[in-house]
Amino acid sequence: MSKLKFMKPFTQQEPIPEQAKKKVMELLDSGRLHRYNTVGSELSDAALLEQDFAQYQGRKYCLACTSGGYGLHIALRAMGLQAGDEVLTNAYTLAPVPGAIHAAGGKPVLVEIDNNYHLDLTDLEAKAKGSNAKILLLSLMRGHIPNMDQLMALCNKLGLQVLEDCAHTMGGAWSGVKSGNFGQVAAFSLQTYKHMNTGEGGLVVTDDAEVAARLIMHSGSYMFYERHGAAPAPEVFEKIRLTSANMSGRMDNIRAVIGLAQLPGLDKNCERWNQRYNILHSSIALISGLDIPARDKRESFVGSSLQFRATGLDVEQIPDFIAACVAQGVELKWFGAAQPNAFTSRYDSWHYIEPMPHLPNTLKALEKTLDLRVPLTFNDEDCYLIGAVIEQVMAQFMGR
Repeated sequence: MSKLKFMKPFTQQEPIPEQAKKKVMELLDSGRLHRYNTVGSELSDAALLEQDFAQYQGRKYCLACTSGGYGLHIALRAMGLQAGDEVLTNAYTLAPVPGAIHAAGGKPVLVEIDNNYHLDLTDLEAKAKGSNAKILLLSLMRGHIPNMDQLMALCNKLGLQVLEDCAHTMGGAWSGVKSGNFGQVAAFSLQTYKHMNTGEGGLVVTDDAEVAARLIMHSGSYMFYERHGAAPAPEVFEKIRLTSANMSGRMDNIRAVIGLAQLPGLDKNCERWNQRYNILHSSIALISGLDIPARDKRESFVGSSLQFRATGLDVEQIPDFIAACVAQGVELKWFGAAQPNAFTSRYDSWHYIEPMPHLPNTLKALEKTLDLRVPLTFNDEDCYLIGAVIEQVMAQFMGR
């Protein structure tokens, strides 16, 4: 049997909407790219994006900033993190999450995950009681939303503030409540591979007026805080404006215009991702030696990526399996690799975390975990072919 070959790139995104291109050209002609370069009472495009996303998300306040990671950093500060404070977070996440804690002066305390890629609540309680942490930075890694009812009940019992990292869950929900509406603060990413693509960019939401004011001051508003589209009243800023450091990380109007053009189509795009995800899930679930962890029916996730375990392979075979898939055009990432590769790294490669914990449950859950990106530039036929390639390669390794 001849080898199947998939020919499309896994990093190609869809074109930016035409209305955004037109508006970008108008902005370039005007030269008014800075979010505070406004006339009179007009709202900048960055302020309009804040207004529209706050309405979409159903939260009172929203800040547009340079990236999701930057949003996490200033959110921690706005929530009261002091230098040296410990912050609880998932051991399974991407490097910008502990990086944000480190940048804010905190010390990451890594919490085990379970076999479904969720925080282990038993370990969370133990780590909370064994540390001075007052904040949980909950990373909803690769779009896996845990049982938020149980998690929030535990955090309330422990007196933990929750900061949600929703980089992979924009448009997702738990029991009908949008991801990002559980914690005190939530941060979203607009980086190219996320659910809205502005190249780089972030959105931070909260219902806490003083936290929102601090976010805006930290982002580099100077004294232009009244020029935001979803901000608290001016009197809230009077309490904190002289004590909140400027850490310039403003979103510019070009990125805001690109985001504004995509927001109306976000929910439809989430449906499109899930259509592709479902095809890939159905195909991969039938392959002997591969396992996809079950997801709770209350979780409304966005299938922009798919994780599965190569349970039929030895760990030593996984690099060769990935290379064989790549040779046939299918790109997979491995979260169990001992050394960082591109965007992917395991917690024990973040050597600035001291002391480095040993987390056997996390290592076991990740050792055979493979990650498959699901771009919207793929169609249904592409997804069936990707599944067939993975099946063909797996058959070779299983000796079938």
